[in-house]
Amino acid sequence: MLDKLKQLKQLKSLHDAAKSERFEASKDGVKIVINGNMQIEELVLNPELDTQRQAQVVKECFNDAIRNAQMGMAQKLQSLNIGL
Repeated sequence: MLDKLKQLKQLKSLHDAAKSERFEASKDGVKIVINGNMQIEELVLNPELDTQRQAQVVKECFNDAIRNAQMGMAQKLQSLNIGL
């Protein structure tokens, strides 16, 4: 029982730390930065791209940033060595 409480405390700590983690992806002058809670912190667009290309690049950057965040948070979770 105490081990489960310890694990919950570690997970809460990880969740709180996720707010300060930042993950970035950029391509063709477009940049997206998200935090560990998968919320967009920063979005930079490239005005030189046409609307259709801009939408495609934003989508690609967002997906890359999400993937980076998931991998980063998985590594942090693994480093806690919690047997879930």
